[in-house]
Amino acid sequence: MGTRAVVSRGERYRAVVSSLLTLAFVTTSAAEANVGIEEIARAIEAHITEKSAADGGVYRLTHDGRSLELELVRVHMEYLADLGGGVQFACVDLVGRDGPVYDVDFFLRGEAGNMVVTETTVHKVNGQPLYAWEQTEAGSWKRVAVSDASPRLLGVLQGRDEFEFTYRVHLPEIRGEGNVWIPLARSDAFQSVEVEEIVSPTHVRTLVESTHGNRVLFATVGPSESGQTIVIRYRVRRDEQSPYPVEETAREIGLAPERLVPDADVFREIAIEVTRGKTTDLMRARALYDHVIDQVRYARFGPGWGRGDALYACDAKSGNCTDFHSYFIALSRAVGIPARFAIGAAIPSERNEGGIDGYHCWAEFFAEGRWWPVDISEADKNSSLASYYFGHQPANRLELSRGRDLVLDPGPTSGPINFLAYALLEVNGEVMRARTEFTFRRFERDAAD
Repeated sequence: MGTRAVVSRGERYRAVVSSLLTLAFVTTSAAEANVGIEEIARAIEAHITEKSAADGGVYRLTHDGRSLELELVRVHMEYLADLGGGVQFACVDLVGRDGPVYDVDFFLRGEAGNMVVTETTVHKVNGQPLYAWEQTEAGSWKRVAVSDASPRLLGVLQGRDEFEFTYRVHLPEIRGEGNVWIPLARSDAFQSVEVEEIVSPTHVRTLVESTHGNRVLFATVGPSESGQTIVIRYRVRRDEQSPYPVEETAREIGLAPERLVPDADVFREIAIEVTRGKTTDLMRARALYDHVIDQVRYARFGPGWGRGDALYACDAKSGNCTDFHSYFIALSRAVGIPARFAIGAAIPSERNEGGIDGYHCWAEFFAEGRWWPVDISEADKNSSLASYYFGHQPANRLELSRGRDLVLDPGPTSGPINFLAYALLEVNGEVMRARTEFTFRRFERDAAD
């Protein structure tokens, strides 16, 4: 394929994470970094496992004057970095026996096969940051209290954003005949999307999903494609989104139930109670928005999360962005407010290139003749932005697809696609995991923070 637009993973994150070690830390050259991310992952997992075994099966960490009892959820592979000079960084999610999920930053020191943890810092609790970081003109970083942080430091770029977005699908070992479905971003009133390059080891073609107009890249794969990568590279110009008018047919789609967002009595009962006394759909939607923020916590662990299951979110009162917004959509529809789902990626705002921590989704509801975008999981993380996220989406977003229960021809043996952000791979009629990776590179911006 052509020249890649992004640098190595270690280079992407070295400047960002080095700030956590010392505000005056000087970014090292790529040549000084010599520990691979897989080795760092093994080292931090071994540290947590060994320390937990010695402490009665829990990882103990002191935070805010309390001793936390934690269990490992996942290591953020996209944030692992060798900072050079024998220093490494890792970011890990751990769930506390007291309930919250803690995002913990670890620093290690040593060489490959002989690294020890030297420092730990709790950065987020249930997705809510305890501080933000701002880069100085000298290239170092300073800690900023969340209350003093600009929207940019909290994930929001206003006005317009322009960036290159690269979508990679890493195919596993394939034994038999398989098919893969990959979302293709498209232009709309808020984003202009140009496909600059598609690189695939096999022939691809574009499918169109009729209900929502999604475009999907489709390919047949087999053993000869094992271990290879499909790459889609976009150039994107995205404008900040605010309420906008829409055709009546789209409004009707927003009232239809879906497999994991059903028409259920429990949603009706809750929604009627929450919206009691509210006289307009806009007022009712805001009451439901606030209800979801109050009732659901951001937590990516345990069985059932991340499927966009409204009943799960209602019962468990936790989940990720798909669960937050599915619950909101179900409640809205229960009182006659059309609502719908969209998914893509949140492009980091505090840096201008590197990896992206997976997909992100949001919702829209219809009131006063317009669709209103909402991002409830982000509002839950940053309460100061709750009013902004009721009616706005920042410019640093890319929508990959919209809607649920997507029907394609040819479609998966497993049936309609729940939602489509990561590639869906089926081999011999069975779903297999194909690791999907997002990276980006921002072009110069004219808009203010």
